[in-house]
Amino acid sequence: MSGFKVKASKASLRTSNPIRAIVDNLKVNPDATKEFISLALGDPTVFGNFTASDETVAAVKKELETYKANGYIPATGTVAARKAIADAYTRPEAPLTANDVIIASGCSGALVLCIEALADEGQNILLPQPGFPLYETIATARGVDCRFYDLDPSRSWEMDLTKMESLIDDKTAFILINNPSNPCGSVYSRQHLQKFLQVAERHKLPVIADEIYADMTFTGSEFVPLATLTSSVPILTTGGLAKKHLTPGWRVGWILIHDQNGAFDEVRIGLSNLTTLILGANSLIQAAIPSILASPKSHFEKTMAQLERNAHVSAELLTGIPGIRPVVPQGAMYLMLEINPAEFKDIVDDIEFAQKLVDEESVLCLPGKCFRCPRPFVRIVFTPPVDKLEIAYARIRDFCARHHV
Repeated sequence: MSGFKVKASKASLRTSNPIRAIVDNLKVNPDATKEFISLALGDPTVFGNFTASDETVAAVKKELETYKANGYIPATGTVAARKAIADAYTRPEAPLTANDVIIASGCSGALVLCIEALADEGQNILLPQPGFPLYETIATARGVDCRFYDLDPSRSWEMDLTKMESLIDDKTAFILINNPSNPCGSVYSRQHLQKFLQVAERHKLPVIADEIYADMTFTGSEFVPLATLTSSVPILTTGGLAKKHLTPGWRVGWILIHDQNGAFDEVRIGLSNLTTLILGANSLIQAAIPSILASPKSHFEKTMAQLERNAHVSAELLTGIPGIRPVVPQGAMYLMLEINPAEFKDIVDDIEFAQKLVDEESVLCLPGKCFRCPRPFVRIVFTPPVDKLEIAYARIRDFCARHHV
């Protein structure tokens, strides 16, 4: 015995991802006689049917071969990359310059910076449920209390603004919204976003708008950047290359600081200070950002047409199966499938549904509880090729028929 007994930090011990807490307890033992199909991972590149554009790849190759993008860069990002992002996302109602952009290590890194800059230990923040679990992971690690407002599946996952407002007190630091949504695949209307902003305005609360799926909407839905609807509510918008440009592993995201009245003057300093903890995001990809963002829109349009087709196939093939009901997605790459345990003879909740489905049919979905969904749902990622989706959904149909009362 050496006599050493080293304690871990409080922050490390209170860091926990809700997905891991549930998935790690799932016994993934798929039927070896059936091809394993995962509808669980929110990475569009996994199956090879969604790839970055030739222009995006060429932009990185070009910068790599100059040998000029291999060194340290400003912690907040290069001026050229920040200007390109500002130019791409500025709107007359929500103007941006390079000084309003901070580049981070992925959109998740941007969320870390935003939450750390706005909330202190002992304060609380308002998050959506169901919602992306990383928000809670980041906050609880830093001693920030999370309060959850509901999203209503009967209204295409609109925010319950009455519930939201009831959660606010004098220790509330900010409200976070995610549009388009992971895990719901919802896209909020202009009118709904305006009603939400009235809540933030009444309580003088800043907003973090996670818009990593910006512009990824289907026919009949319109993406409206939240910051274009207000000149008074200060907003930190997060985004990145991961989803729209199909490069999640490149780890470059950003914060857009929308503040027309100086409310974020101190927050700007705080964000800049926090970027020095990792001394900036990937230098090579930042060097390529001006070319990536200036590339033709045709590849993105093709990507969205493919995603919309997958969404349509998913909703069509999952509709009418006894015991389950899909909520038709409006954007992003996710569909929430409602489970009715009363219609099954031996399935009590979404966790058991997911467990038995992978055991018997080699199809993996994430239970809604991973996203703090109050009711039994599973999340489906519909990015696999259509032929694999058709196989997976046929298996789900057989599974439901077998377990139905």
